[in-house]
Amino acid sequence: MRPVMHGDVAAAGCALLRVAPEARFGLMSRLLSEAEAADQYRQETGNIHPLWGNGSLMAAAMARPRAREPFLDDLEYCACMALVFDALLGRGAG
Repeated sequence: MRPVMHGDVAAAGCALLRVAPEARFGLMSRLLSEAEAADQYRQETGNIHPLWGNGSLMAAAMARPRAREPFLDDLEYCACMALVFDALLGRGAG
């Protein structure tokens, strides 16, 4: 997966916000897997992945329906952002 920037976290948070709370952990795992696979595809072929983009977390998230980004005082959005950060820390990307 490409280096993670603020926009990647926000895009993933908006994708998570769009699904039910019980589906968020699974979706976050899929987003990371898709970003990894897309980055490997990009490195091997020199092209972006047709479904998951350039290997960034943002591209993987943007390939899915997303909620409009709310303000940071939205507690559900904060929970989604926390899940994104926890997943990144869990994979050693923090």
